Amino acid sequence: MSASAREPAREPAREPALSRGDAWGLWCFVAAGGVVAVATAVRGVLRIGELLRNSGVDVPAEFLGTTATAPIGPDGAAVEVVLDRAELHVDALPAASVAAGVLEAAVGIAATATVVILLTLLCRELVRGRIFSRRNTRLVSAAGIVWVFGAALAPFFGNMVANGAFARLSDGGFDNVVMGLELQTLIAGTFVAAFAASVFAVGDRFRRDADGLV
Repeated sequence: MSASAREPAREPAREPALSRGDAWGLWCFVAAGGVVAVATAVRGVLRIGELLRNSGVDVPAEFLGTTATAPIGPDGAAVEVVLDRAELHVDALPAASVAAGVLEAAVGIAATATVVILLTLLCRELVRGRIFSRRNTRLVSAAGIVWVFGAALAPFFGNMVANGAFARLSDGGFDNVVMGLELQTLIAGTFVAAFAASVFAVGDRFRRDADGLV
């Protein structure tokens, strides 16, 4: 019998399984994500219904370089303040703004649900002890991409709704085009998503290299 025939079969290196406490923590994370997804869906559906009725619609809006008065002085005296955010009440929105509002709500619902589903699949893999793999890397990357696009698209459509409300209230005489997108939050989220995807990609590469050495 040759020496090679006596060698035991090589088994791939196994990743350590998660403890019961860690597994419960992951499933609690999944449950919290499910609650967020359901709340987002309910709020989005109610918003879509309000927009489709198109009667007495409340529209959040941001302002730039706009002053207003508020009764915050002595004995309720009017004091000039700089307006940052406000909620506009419009009798009816233009059709384009209604469509944009529906898309804003739909993007929020779809993005939140997709991210929660992807992270749930990831947690299931982690609980089973499969931490670093190409599948997990794809799940993390996809969740990050969906989050970034959702965080960028929803404010874009929301800005269209606000512009329609401004145009209807001022008869086109008030120009206040402000994009309600927090770049710092978007950049930070993009960095975190890219970092997480890189960690899983490097971990998967190390795992495959270790499998080849065992």
